[in-house]
Amino acid sequence: MDESPIDSLKTMPGSPTPLDYRETYPCPLCRRGKLSGLTLVEAFGCNGCSHIFVLNPSRQSVRAVDRSPPLTWRWDGRRWQTSQREDVSLGWGEWSIAMAFVLFPTSIVGLAAYVFPPFPGSPLSFFPILWAVLTFFSHLVCVTWLILEYYQFPILSYFRWRR
Repeated sequence: MDESPIDSLKTMPGSPTPLDYRETYPCPLCRRGKLSGLTLVEAFGCNGCSHIFVLNPSRQSVRAVDRSPPLTWRWDGRRWQTSQREDVSLGWGEWSIAMAFVLFPTSIVGLAAYVFPPFPGSPLSFFPILWAVLTFFSHLVCVTWLILEYYQFPILSYFRWRR
């Protein structure tokens, strides 16, 4: 008779207890709620953040399926470990596009401020430089947000947890 991966985990001495729908676990996303099995569905639900998690028994991991992109955590018997995506690798092309997205609009606005300077002593003479700085930081925030989403870092969930 073949033994399933879950049965082999149960019989190994000193191994962490496998995930079970009948047990409760701390929520890996909000870190304040508890995961418990949902009735009539093979999934976990959190009573703190109301997210739904699907169990992968062979890898002892859960995936938050109601998020985009879905986040994955692995259970080590005591706490959740962030599980990296298999396809995580940003190459030079992606980084070059990100740098161009930040620097190209900023250079256009800065060049326009240099070529068409404001009148000396005008009340809004600082505005072109301010506009160039705001252009740089707004594009940098967009690229940073995309990188955080790509690498599955749930920054908003951590801010929600601190409240």
